[in-house]
Amino acid sequence: MRGMEIWINPACSKCRSAIGLLDAEGADYTVRRYLEDVPSEAEIRAVLDRLGLEPWDITRTQEADAKELGLKEWARDETSRDRWVKALAEHPKLIQRPIITADDGTAVVGRSEEAVRDALSR
Repeated sequence: MRGMEIWINPACSKCRSAIGLLDAEGADYTVRRYLEDVPSEAEIRAVLDRLGLEPWDITRTQEADAKELGLKEWARDETSRDRWVKALAEHPKLIQRPIITADDGTAVVGRSEEAVRDALSR
């Protein structure tokens, strides 16, 4: 995966601000509407590796889906990792957004202007 990609939900204001900032900086990026173009478990694992985070770190635990699944009760350890990744792939609404994969192979969760600028600088 080369180049910059941003996973967005167009209804999310933080996603729209991130896109606005990327455009203002003239960044070359592709948009992925991850609720329609749902990432596979393998893609989620690859992004987690790039972020240096665990699946529970990028899970929106306040979402209705999370409450339904009882995610707050799930263990957060190596043996539960696959269960979390599977939940994110099956319920993409649970994925924190926006996620920006940078040109250098890293990624950031672009919820602040600083984080988006961080991705741009890589």
